[in-house]
Amino acid sequence: MIREELSRLLTVGERHRRLLARLLLALAASIAVFTAGTMLIWALESGRKGGDIHGLGDSAFFCAVQMLTVSSQIKNPLTSPGKVVDVCLEVWAVFVITVVAGSFATFFSSGDSN
Repeated sequence: MIREELSRLLTVGERHRRLLARLLLALAASIAVFTAGTMLIWALESGRKGGDIHGLGDSAFFCAVQMLTVSSQIKNPLTSPGKVVDVCLEVWAVFVITVVAGSFATFFSSGDSN
C-alpha cells in the first residue's frame, strides 16, 4: 500500500500539469496587475503633499504590500483615482487567493477519485 501511494505521489499526470498551468497563469496575471498598479500609483500619488510615495520604489512597495497583505501603513492613496487602484489591488489579491485555493482543492479531490 505504501509503495502504491509513493508511486502515485511521484507520477506526473494531467492533473499535475493543469495545476501547474493554473498557478503559472495566476502568477503571470498577478505580475501584470502588480506592474500596472505600480505605474498607476506612481503616476497618481508620487510627490503629493502629505503622502509617503516619493518614487517608483515606494509605489512598488505599496502595491506589493497591498497585494500580499491587503493592508499598508503608508498614508496613500490620497487621490480618488489612487484609491480606486488601491481597491482594485485588494480585490485582485482576494480573488487570486480564492482561485489558487480552489485549484489546490480540485487537484487533491480529483486525485482521490482515481
